[in-house]
Amino acid sequence: MKDLPSLRQEISESEQQLLGKLRALRRQRRAQAQDSGPPLTVGQKIADTVAATMGSWTFIIIQSVILALWIALNILAFVRHWDPYPFILLNLALSFQAAYAAPFIMMSQNRQQDIDRQKAENDYNVNIKAELEIELLHQKIDQLRETEVMRLTQAVQQLTAMLQQPGSRS
Repeated sequence: MKDLPSLRQEISESEQQLLGKLRALRRQRRAQAQDSGPPLTVGQKIADTVAATMGSWTFIIIQSVILALWIALNILAFVRHWDPYPFILLNLALSFQAAYAAPFIMMSQNRQQDIDRQKAENDYNVNIKAELEIELLHQKIDQLRETEVMRLTQAVQQLTAMLQQPGSRS
């Protein structure tokens, strides 16, 4: 029958080291979660604000209203035609807006991608740790079962021996 030390030796050294690292990482993550991470730089704050603003329905609605007004005022000539029909000035303004908005949005997405990658790595590490812990629990349960079977076998042998003794029968 195997005892607990021999079961612990069955878990490879690399698994034990990994469990130790994951436990330390968990403690470190808890401490970092309380600090809520490093502060955002000014550029990161700007990129997040621009991306959040340009990705909202409010921005789309306001942008659509401005475009419709621009086109209507130039077609109907209520005001002097400052940008006649092919709307080259409007095209220039929209191109300028897109040229500046794209890098801000990309910076925000890259930062969010880094955050998501870190979360995925943490989830992976937690899954590995859980798998190893479950394996250790299975081994402990198997050991308890084997110990119980051994005790029951010994009890049956003792009872059988007592019954087979000549003076034990009444």
